[in-house]
Amino acid sequence: MKAAWYTKTGKASDVLKLGQLDNPELSAGEVLVELKASGINPSDVKTRAGARGDLQFPRVIPHSDGSGQIVDVGEGVDKNRIGERVWLWNAAFGRANGTCAELISIPESQAVKINNDVSYESAACMGIPASTAYYGVLANGSVENKTVLISGGAGAVGFYGIQLAKLSGANVITTVSSDEKAEVADDAGADKVINYKNENVVEEVMKYTDNGGVDRIVEVEFGGNLAINKEIIKHNGIIAAYGSMAETEPSLPFYNLMFKGVKIDTFLIYSIEETFRKKISNGLSKFLNKGSLKHMITKTFSIDDIVCAHEEMESGSVIGNIVIEI
Repeated sequence: MKAAWYTKTGKASDVLKLGQLDNPELSAGEVLVELKASGINPSDVKTRAGARGDLQFPRVIPHSDGSGQIVDVGEGVDKNRIGERVWLWNAAFGRANGTCAELISIPESQAVKINNDVSYESAACMGIPASTAYYGVLANGSVENKTVLISGGAGAVGFYGIQLAKLSGANVITTVSSDEKAEVADDAGADKVINYKNENVVEEVMKYTDNGGVDRIVEVEFGGNLAINKEIIKHNGIIAAYGSMAETEPSLPFYNLMFKGVKIDTFLIYSIEETFRKKISNGLSKFLNKGSLKHMITKTFSIDDIVCAHEEMESGSVIGNIVIEI
C-alpha cells in the first residue's frame, strides 16, 4: 500500500517519507478500511515534530482522523460491515499506523458508519475537531434553553461547537480575534460574536445576557481566559476546557469559583471514557447523516504533498480543517 511515515521526529521536510509498505494484517475484532481521506490536526504535526516526546514506535504512519470504506473484517466482526462507509477516531493514538495510507486495520468500534451522501472529506473531521466540540458542549448535560460561550468560534473545534450548541437548543455567544473570523463564527450560527481584540468580553457578555452570564463555557484557552470566565460564568455553571497554551499552569481563583459552585471539566478527547465515546460516535453520526453540520475544510492536499500539508498546518495561517485525499 502507499503510505506516508516517519521513523524519527523533526521537520516535516526532513523526516516524512512517502512510498510503499506492506498491507496491514487484520486481527480479530478489527476491520480493514480502504482510506479515502485523512484529517490533519495540530496534535499530528506536534507529535511528528517531537513536541510530544520520543516516538512510541519504530515507524509511525501519522494522523488519527480519517474516513473510507470497509473492505474486509476480522474474526468476530459481522461480515455485513463489508462495504460500509465510515469515519475513524484515534487511529494514531497509542497505535503505530494512522490514516495517512491507503489501508488501515483498526478495532471495529473505531470505524463509525456514515451514509452514502456524506463526503469522505467532512467525515475525516469527526475524530478530533467535531468530537472535541461534542464533548465540550454536551458531556455535562443538555444545553437546551441555556446560554453557552464557545471560545475561539472560528477554530476547527469552535466552528463545530457553535453548530452543535445551536442544534441542541442553546443560545450561543462566541469570541474571535478578527473580522474575518467573525464572519466564520456568524456562518456557523452564533447568536452573538465578540471580537476580543477591540471589545471588552465581560462587558459584552453581561450586556447581552442582561447581567445573567453564561451557563456553560467551552474553552480552548483555560488559563488565558480565566480572568474573564470567572466573571461571566453563572452559579453552578460549567467550564469544559480542552486547552491552555498561553498559560499552562494557571493560578486558580478557587474561592471565587467555589462560592459560585462552578464545575471545571478538563478533558483530552483521545482518552475520554468509553461510555461517552459511544454517545459522541452516535450523536455526531446522527447530525452528519442528516446533513445538519457545515464543514470548514479550507485546504485539501494529495498524499503526495504530505510535507506541504504538514507545513501548512504548522504555519497557523489556516482557518479551518486540512484534509489529505488518499
